[in-house]
Amino acid sequence: MTNTANIFLPTGSIPVAPSVRSDRVEPPFPWVGLMTLSAAVFLSVTSEMLPTGLLPEMSRSLGVAQSQIGLLVSWFAFTVVLTSAPVAIWTRRFPRHGLIIVVLIIFAVSNILTAIAPTYEFVVAARVLGGVAHGLFWSVVGAYAGHLVPKAQIGRAVSITVAGGTLAFVFGVPLGTAGGHLLGWRLSFVVLAGLMLVGAVLVWKFLPPVARYSTGAAASAHAPKTRQPRDATVPAVVLICIITGITMIGHYSFYTYIAPFLLDGLNIDPELLAPMLFAYGVAGAVGLLLVGTVFGPRPSLGLILGLAVSALSVSLLAAFTATLPVALIAFVLWGMAFGMLPPLMQTRMLHAASPRIRDTASAFYTTAFNAGIGGGALLGAVLIDSVGLERVPLVYVGLLVVALVLVVVTDLMTQRAQARQAASA
Repeated sequence: MTNTANIFLPTGSIPVAPSVRSDRVEPPFPWVGLMTLSAAVFLSVTSEMLPTGLLPEMSRSLGVAQSQIGLLVSWFAFTVVLTSAPVAIWTRRFPRHGLIIVVLIIFAVSNILTAIAPTYEFVVAARVLGGVAHGLFWSVVGAYAGHLVPKAQIGRAVSITVAGGTLAFVFGVPLGTAGGHLLGWRLSFVVLAGLMLVGAVLVWKFLPPVARYSTGAAASAHAPKTRQPRDATVPAVVLICIITGITMIGHYSFYTYIAPFLLDGLNIDPELLAPMLFAYGVAGAVGLLLVGTVFGPRPSLGLILGLAVSALSVSLLAAFTATLPVALIAFVLWGMAFGMLPPLMQTRMLHAASPRIRDTASAFYTTAFNAGIGGGALLGAVLIDSVGLERVPLVYVGLLVVALVLVVVTDLMTQRAQARQAASA
């Protein structure tokens, strides 16, 4: 899954003109701009995950095993991990508005190259290009939303922006899968490329620009250097990043190959694949809603329940492949439970980290998330070729159990760290 975490460039802030009157009227909430940004997120995540729905068709067309098509997700995610930080630093002086437009155009080129690819290796190269764009995209989007609104409205603005990622699983991937089944997988990528260009035009027209980031070097170059004491919350943050990586590895070892599992394991009709992915995405949206309404203030409880229910539902899905009604209920329940996990893990990390290391902790979280996506697709490919697809859910459940144990350990570490900081304050 692609990562909808907020990534902020560590290069300073947007200059803001000082207010001359404390009672001035707040500007209207930038709904149009934020919805445009959310649409760009929708297209980015759809581009990242579309091969999971078109895996059988791409496999037959390119003459490679389905595990090789699944590795396209790994190539994409590992490219994000390796290139996002250096590319973000290299482009930190470029206007943010123009960067988003350029990234969407690169996405369009990547998808066109995928559509016309004569060989598997050509598709890999096209996906690597898309991964570079994806990493830069996420280095800009989170901060961009925050700079469009006053500080009190940042949470609301970011929520609207990242909702596009959830909608990509609800509509983008299922619709792309349905189109690929009807008209061929290559046309799905062509249509997505066209939508990327439309998105670039919408960003140019409706997204308000913001000033580029300043380096802040002048202000800090001659500042006295003092040795900061070791932050007591670092171990808990590291554990949460490990939990995130383990959970994402397990999830994408299975979800990357969900199309062949549903077709061959459950023996569903190919025409039902897109509706099932749609149902999974809707269930994930319900899980996201539960986070916002119930578990947001209780991230530890929600995380434990999400991991436990995910493990239970995947176990039922693997055990009742011959009983379709039970398997379908388990599939939807899995979608809802997993929909809770990414936002809860990020919230848990922010609760655990002290304010001094929160930005750094967010960067490590994002790296763990994307490394888990790529590592999971790679692990799934190895398992399919060695022990078979039917064993992959069992490995996933085992990793969820490990993550669940580590959540409990992290809670204990966080409580002790907070007690030590309170005692030294």
